[in-house]
Amino acid sequence: MFIADSLGLDFINSIATPVDTPVDWIADGDGLLRWLAQAQLVPPDVLDELKARATPGELDNAAGQARDLREWFRGFVRKHMGRPLTPRALKELEPLNRLLESDQAFSRIVAHRQKDGDDGHDGFVLERTRRWRSAETLLLPIGEAMARVVCEESFSDIKACEGPACTLMFADHTRARARRWCSMAICGNRAKQAAHRSRMKDRG
Repeated sequence: MFIADSLGLDFINSIATPVDTPVDWIADGDGLLRWLAQAQLVPPDVLDELKARATPGELDNAAGQARDLREWFRGFVRKHMGRPLTPRALKELEPLNRLLESDQAFSRIVAHRQKDGDDGHDGFVLERTRRWRSAETLLLPIGEAMARVVCEESFSDIKACEGPACTLMFADHTRARARRWCSMAICGNRAKQAAHRSRMKDRG
């Protein structure tokens, strides 16, 4: 369900009701790994390594922390969406800043290659990475994605889908800021069908 045009909002959408039954894509540790892989927030080799050396329950505990983080951020976004953030919101962001401050990220020089599978040398680049010491470090790239919502998105353009049973949120980047649905193929189509049935009923 990557429909939000913002990974931080897609994280909020990692629990949703796409049809009739709520689905939580990070209900356990394996779900968290799959979501991070699909979001391309953590390199695949790092995910494989952390899974291989995780202690029993460690990944499930990290998934529980991720769910708590998600619900905290959902509350923050819902409270402030529809209007610009003010400086007063900074105090509310302390939990996110505490997470970001725990990072052990660093930069290193690596060989640059022009294309995948090319062994030819094409100079060097500065690569930003981190020390993945435990399953809890998987929360760090999620925290960065959430921070980008706060710092780079206009909260005036953050919306909730107008579908009656839909819980999905998105950043409206359309030119006219007229987006109403998480997806025209899902909720937009349902709305069209409901409007059509209503018109037919009125005519009848």
